[in-house]
Amino acid sequence: MSHQRPNYFLSMFSMKCPHCRRGDMFKDKNPYQLSFKKIFNMYDRCPVCGQVYELETGFWFGTGYVSYALGVAFSVFTVICYALFIGLSWEDDSVFWWLGVNGVLLVALQPWMMRISRVIYLYFFVYYDEDTAEL
Repeated sequence: MSHQRPNYFLSMFSMKCPHCRRGDMFKDKNPYQLSFKKIFNMYDRCPVCGQVYELETGFWFGTGYVSYALGVAFSVFTVICYALFIGLSWEDDSVFWWLGVNGVLLVALQPWMMRISRVIYLYFFVYYDEDTAEL
């Protein structure tokens, strides 16, 4: 029986295991929890293929760089959209309005960005395995 290979980006954005692309990485799919301790409530291993998520002690420290890059990319995207649709100018203080709106959006997206940065970082080091398709 032939299995279709799961899409790379769809698996990444749905926060699936990079090894089998079927098992969930996080125990709760909602990153917006009342307790900040639950934001990173991950499985130790993939429930489907058994892939270990924390490859070594301190492995997740590298996600800070990924999160920073996502924040910068998001800010560049918002400044381009803001400039195209509203316009940026020092005379009417629209730059400060953009800074405020961008800051609020970054804070609101932070739990999701922290999770997706872990997923992206793990996808750098763990590759898809065709042999896990029948699991």
